[in-house]
Amino acid sequence: MKILLTTIFAYPHEGGLSTHMTTLKKGLEERGHSVDVLSFSSFSRAYRTAYARLPGYLVNKWKKGRGQLWNDSQRQRLLFRQLQRIRHRYDVVNAQDIYAALAAVTAGVPTVATVHGYYAYEAVSRGAIAEHSPEARQVEKLEQEAYIRANQLVAVDRRIQQYIRRVADVEAVVIKNFIDVDSFCPSSLSDSSKVRRAFKLPENAPILFVPRRLTEKNGVIYPLLALPEVLRRHPDAMLVYAGTGEQQERIEEEMRKRGLRAHVRLLGSVPHEQMKQLYGIATVVLVPSVHSHGVEEATSISALEAMGSGAPVIAGAVGGLKEIFEHGVDGILVKDRDVDGLAAAIIRLLDDRAYGRKLAANARKKVENHYSHRVAAERFEAVYITARQRHLSSRFKQEKRGTMGSVE
Repeated sequence: MKILLTTIFAYPHEGGLSTHMTTLKKGLEERGHSVDVLSFSSFSRAYRTAYARLPGYLVNKWKKGRGQLWNDSQRQRLLFRQLQRIRHRYDVVNAQDIYAALAAVTAGVPTVATVHGYYAYEAVSRGAIAEHSPEARQVEKLEQEAYIRANQLVAVDRRIQQYIRRVADVEAVVIKNFIDVDSFCPSSLSDSSKVRRAFKLPENAPILFVPRRLTEKNGVIYPLLALPEVLRRHPDAMLVYAGTGEQQERIEEEMRKRGLRAHVRLLGSVPHEQMKQLYGIATVVLVPSVHSHGVEEATSISALEAMGSGAPVIAGAVGGLKEIFEHGVDGILVKDRDVDGLAAAIIRLLDDRAYGRKLAANARKKVENHYSHRVAAERFEAVYITARQRHLSSRFKQEKRGTMGSVE
């Protein structure tokens, strides 16, 4: 098949959605399909700024959230115009957000919408749109429309599947997130000393690695709040963040307030290839997600990458993370916003490295068996076939109604 992956966001970019697209593309191509990507980055920088970013920024100054809607709607129009030109080249379009899905169905192409999260709630959670505002209600309506109009829906965990059913009364196939199991594996990791020098990290310090965007739902403040207790037991521990986001200012403020600068590294945005190296030197990986404005973590790609790389993981017991991990068998789950529980879990893994290695070995086996990009690509292939059949059936019915109307 000729498949187009599309999104209104930049590609590649920081975050799980971009990683999902890259890994899915590889899996589909390994199965013999031809895969292209259409994203906001497909257009020139000047055009992107003049058409969407600058007007959206100015409108947002006038009313918070209104500019976000403008920006996203303009991006949708860009994708729609391009899809109109190239739709004949593709058998199916797999949209990665609600605006890309609406662009594809409006352009008249077979459309699969992959639902990575709770779109309207997440806009509120990251502060882009005010809660209960007209803008929030408008995004909710657009979300519902996208789910209803798409030929087929994929949810990345069962809670999102239930959410889709609740807001749009339609069914989605669950295909949990996945990783490239060949790329993220213990045997491919670089020399530890070299990686530590490259990132200016102490040679022998235990590394507590947080591979997350610095946004509220990812719970990134809680490892920092737990760090003082960890340092009492392990005074050389180093907390390392790889990501950017609106929570960075709060993290930096807490670092200063608590005198933790010497024990924290904020690496900013790290290229995906280099993330593999950081997983490789991690003593413990932290994915401390929390509930935030109705948002729950899906099947976290960061968690799966850590599981594949041979590092033990401590995760928040929310959303899809509870579906990934069996507590005490292949990872440790801690309660939402439980600073003491998080500190205790970290200390346990630093005290008992053999226990951490056992968790990591079990996690690697689970990833190979259930979260491989090859398994996921095969399942997406079946979804694409169904979407094409539904699209053709719908078009045939429309044409038949039109013919009958003209006869009458």
